[in-house]
Amino acid sequence: MLIFLCLAAYLVYFHVRVSDEFVSSPYNTRQDTFADRVVRGRILSTEGEELARTNVYEDGTEERIYPYSNIFAHVVGFDSNGKSGLESEANFRLLTSHEFFIDQMKNQMFGGKSQGDDVISSLSTQLQMSAYYSLGDRRGAVIVMEPSTGRILAMVSKPDFDPNYMRQNYQYLVADENDSSLLNRATNGAYPPGSTFKLVTALDYYRQKGTFEGYNYICEGTITKDSHTIRCYNSIVHGQEDFYRAFANSCNCSFADIGLNLGAGSLRSTAEDLLFNKKLPFESYKTSIFSLNSRSPVALTMQTAIGQGNTLVSPAHMCLLACAVANGGRIMKPTLVDRVVSASGEVVRSTTPTEYKRLFSENEANLLEKLMLGVVQNGTASALSGRSYQVYGKTGSAEFDENGSSHSWFIGYGRQGEKEVAMAIIVENGGTGSESAVPIASEILESYYNNF
Repeated sequence: MLIFLCLAAYLVYFHVRVSDEFVSSPYNTRQDTFADRVVRGRILSTEGEELARTNVYEDGTEERIYPYSNIFAHVVGFDSNGKSGLESEANFRLLTSHEFFIDQMKNQMFGGKSQGDDVISSLSTQLQMSAYYSLGDRRGAVIVMEPSTGRILAMVSKPDFDPNYMRQNYQYLVADENDSSLLNRATNGAYPPGSTFKLVTALDYYRQKGTFEGYNYICEGTITKDSHTIRCYNSIVHGQEDFYRAFANSCNCSFADIGLNLGAGSLRSTAEDLLFNKKLPFESYKTSIFSLNSRSPVALTMQTAIGQGNTLVSPAHMCLLACAVANGGRIMKPTLVDRVVSASGEVVRSTTPTEYKRLFSENEANLLEKLMLGVVQNGTASALSGRSYQVYGKTGSAEFDENGSSHSWFIGYGRQGEKEVAMAIIVENGGTGSESAVPIASEILESYYNNF
């Protein structure tokens, strides 16, 4: 009797709480059987523009069409030779019909198909195009989010592909290891974070010392410990700096010294509080790697403190950190679907913003924000200052080879009243953060605040 009651209780729990998650899972292959009686619904942008639709021809054949071709390739995905992006994440919704039940019965009786529900995404056509064209023909990724809701407004990865020709080009795309065009670099890319990681080092410093005040360091352009030398960019001598100036200048010497004083174990603890080596709240993602530990050599500790060493991170993860600073230390669960509507326009399902995790306290968020403000007002992202909205950010130049070549990073957010938008940008082999990533951030911010 006890076993029976437990089983009954679990069945009730399953149907009320988790059955929808199981049925909607992209790994549930039974979803595709719905295609026998339902025409796949549309995916629309937040402005109501079609990002994917199904054309049905007179002979009954169907063709999935992507009107924006390459522009939404990774985030909307494809529906042939497997599924990816929203086509996978929202597969069950697109193959579910809420047409009038009598019409559905008629369709089943006479061999017709019902029209699937439409998915209204959080993606903005305007912001997606701004991110796509500002990245140009360079490799890299851009992700743009609303910190207060977790809505993903834009997601671009390059090199890209045209999902309209996935069936014809699939074998070529899978075999092409040089471009890895199918890889969504925004969520599954793995890059050294460069100086954007100094947010983590700064937070660890505050947690140990309780303040940024009273810190002083004289930068001579280089620092050498145990025969290992770290240089500031172009060996620039920053001179005497407090903590805020060291952060704004992205002073490698200062932060390498800070890292040594903090210790590898403390850095690791704070990094893991910020989801390094941990699960991320995305449907598909690459776990960020932080390997520093108490046995690591001095050289690796210094390198890690400035965002080099063995640390690897995705743009999506770094965007979450920017969102956390903007949102008082909390991150919201990232979402791509605003609502699901029937073919007649009736709202079937709406997404409610949900808090995922608090990464740090509100006081810590305010202090990190002050550091990021200094980067824009007096530091490496000063090109974003003096606007009708306030920008907070951190640049990064992540070296990836022995020649000193570097990826260009920018993470940060804009604020105008209650309107906030956060982003993470990486341009592969783009040089310094201010050189390539900051101009892209400028285009996105202008597009957001001038058109929303």
